[in-house]
Amino acid sequence: MRGPSSSHCAAAVRIGRMARDLMDGQIEEVLVEFDPNGSLATTHQSQGSDMGLFGGLMGWDAADERLPNAPRVIQEAGIAVDIRLSEFGADHPNTYKLTLVNSRETHKMVAVSTGGGIIEVVSVDGLRISIAGDTYETLLYTGSNGEELLDYLRNNAAAEEIRLLEGVSFYLDTQIVEIKAGSFLSWELLSDLDIKFDIRSARFISPVLPVLSRSAIKVPFTDCAGLLLYNEGINLDLWELAVLYESARGGMTSEEVLAKMEEIVGIMQRSVQGGIAGTEYADRILGHQSGNFQSRMEAGDLLDGGMLNQMILYTTAIMEVKSAMGVIVAAPTAGACAGLPGAVIGAASSMGLSMDEMARAMLAAGLIGVFIAEQATFAAEVAGCQAETGAGASMAAAALVSLAGGTTQQAVSAASMALQNTLGLICDPVANRVEVPCLGRNVMAAGNALACANMALADFDAVIPLDEVIATMYEVGRSMPSELRCTALGGLSVTKTSKEIEKGLAARQVLPLHESS
Repeated sequence: MRGPSSSHCAAAVRIGRMARDLMDGQIEEVLVEFDPNGSLATTHQSQGSDMGLFGGLMGWDAADERLPNAPRVIQEAGIAVDIRLSEFGADHPNTYKLTLVNSRETHKMVAVSTGGGIIEVVSVDGLRISIAGDTYETLLYTGSNGEELLDYLRNNAAAEEIRLLEGVSFYLDTQIVEIKAGSFLSWELLSDLDIKFDIRSARFISPVLPVLSRSAIKVPFTDCAGLLLYNEGINLDLWELAVLYESARGGMTSEEVLAKMEEIVGIMQRSVQGGIAGTEYADRILGHQSGNFQSRMEAGDLLDGGMLNQMILYTTAIMEVKSAMGVIVAAPTAGACAGLPGAVIGAASSMGLSMDEMARAMLAAGLIGVFIAEQATFAAEVAGCQAETGAGASMAAAALVSLAGGTTQQAVSAASMALQNTLGLICDPVANRVEVPCLGRNVMAAGNALACANMALADFDAVIPLDEVIATMYEVGRSMPSELRCTALGGLSVTKTSKEIEKGLAARQVLPLHESS
């Protein structure tokens, strides 16, 4: 992806693309509403929600190089955008309420960004729905014969799920039948339905996630306790268990899983190289610093940090690419994109390890991420920075144990200790940009991971099981005041210097779109 924040930018791209599909690609006006009590009210412009949403509405993906220019391009495309703050009782701090208009029709969509680029559409035209972007969605708009249509489809359509949406429709005399499947309904079946039923329109919403859902998915475990139980008597390494999970979840062979992870590691390596070479971007606080760190390190001007210094170099390089709108991997998020790859690639570089060994370590990290996603969140808007750089540190600690040839128990112990060390970490971006203190916290994540990996390899006792630490992180996060959860309303965000920097950055920008409250 490109952009400062995965929960803002990458998620917004995906929401925009599904909104575009809902309008069959024809959009003339868009009303975007954010709840003033949510995080997007204060961060949508500076952290990339507007940019991502506009790019998605034009059909772009999250890595499109045109994204920084999306606010200008959407105007040139003749799409009128109005952004408003309105109290509509959003249940989630990252809620998008969209009203989409063209000369023929109007549609409404409500969607949420749940962290790390993951999204859910929760309402279409006033009716409750759940679209995660991991399957093909056909929406059939019909009259009062929805139940008859539902029965017919269940007997004649091959699908994962078919249901009649509940609630009060924006179109009072219209019902919507939702079909989730591995492909859209065939034109033959649609033609048959058009003859037999009152089909007023059909909408086809394409998946936006790289791994699709399918019927009868059964994964071997969804939490750490289940993993350890599954591994009793077979003693697989954590990366091998990750391959089993990914093969079951994505319907891939083990070879395909490893090849995909090597592709991801390759993107991370290019981010490191690009950051060290130097980056430029006007709308940022920090300039190019990683190159100077490298030259000082090579000249012997720094304290002897050994492998840690290599990790710091790679972590800062990736953060600079992120802040310059370059392509990065949200691992687990964009704001926390550097601690995990900086630690793993830095350690592997110091140890002279291969791409295959790095990919295996990243798979181990990803499995820890699965447990965090299942039981908690990656969204700082929900649980503070502990859910982002804290989660990244936990994942990286397990990965480093994997690089060192440690056991699965040692890897999960390292993950537990690293997450314990970050409990209570707030999210308070300076000048409403995802740069400071994010840079330092990513570096801290890498250092935390290295320390905990070595402690686990020496069989230090983590005491609290990983699942309990994840649950505690989520509970602590939800108890934080909203001012400390990525709203730029507390902590370092409201210091005198932060406000002065924010004013200086704003003076260089011309906001192209109308915003009202």
